[in-house]
Amino acid sequence: MARNVGRQCVRERDAVRTAISGLEVRRAASLGEALSILRDDQRTPIAGATDLYVALNFGTLEPRRFLDIWAVNELRDISMNGKTLVLGALATYTSLIRSPLVERHLPMLVEASRQVGGPQIQNRGTLGGNVANASPAGDSLPVLAAVDAVVVLRSADTERRIPLTKFYTGYRATVMRPNELIVAIEIPPVEGRQWFRKVGTRAAQAISKIVVAGVRAAVPRIAFGSVAPTVVRVPETERSLASGATIDEAARVLSREIVPIDDIRSTAEYRMRVATNLLRRFWIETG
Repeated sequence: MARNVGRQCVRERDAVRTAISGLEVRRAASLGEALSILRDDQRTPIAGATDLYVALNFGTLEPRRFLDIWAVNELRDISMNGKTLVLGALATYTSLIRSPLVERHLPMLVEASRQVGGPQIQNRGTLGGNVANASPAGDSLPVLAAVDAVVVLRSADTERRIPLTKFYTGYRATVMRPNELIVAIEIPPVEGRQWFRKVGTRAAQAISKIVVAGVRAAVPRIAFGSVAPTVVRVPETERSLASGATIDEAARVLSREIVPIDDIRSTAEYRMRVATNLLRRFWIETG
């Protein structure tokens, strides 16, 4: 039995080596160099490469030409610009968890980061990568949507700021241009009690069946992941709660506002039931 397992491991290792050997990678040591490469030789940026290896393993990786920006340390800063929290695109989940600034201003992002994979993924995975990957199940995305985060995009010639709620155009599709790089995520001041929950097949190291983040304020802000092709805010539900509706009334509004689907991880019926239950928990626990 052990010998058979060993042979299987060797076959899988050799398969990954073969797949990697077909990739063409250039490396940038600075932001300026990275942007110049994207301008002159368009490639797919990678950093921690955690999503790339998943795609390699499943045989779904389409790009073959990459720009490795892991060494661009100027994109790792976590800082304040006045009252705005600025998170460098290469800030890892580990650095987010350990940052006093993030703990003070955006504690629900710390909670979300703790639930992203295990320590190895937290050490390599980056916030910018999670945003760029555009998965509707991305754990950080409801947090960023609920606080009206802004994605800072830069090319060799220009810089653009796009609200995260307008960044996604469809399933794994964004407004980012081929010559642009996510350089930072900006978080305006957040007033109100923050709340985050993730539901998966187990307590940790699982892809979300559903994930939700909310801010309890005069006008609540609530965002869901894994219930649509992109992360979504639920403005009708937010307005319902702000108007003084009961939580049961708001839950009925939510059930009309989101349209989950069946997929390999869950069913639409389950997601809808869990979404309304989580809305209730958010309202009770932040009251």
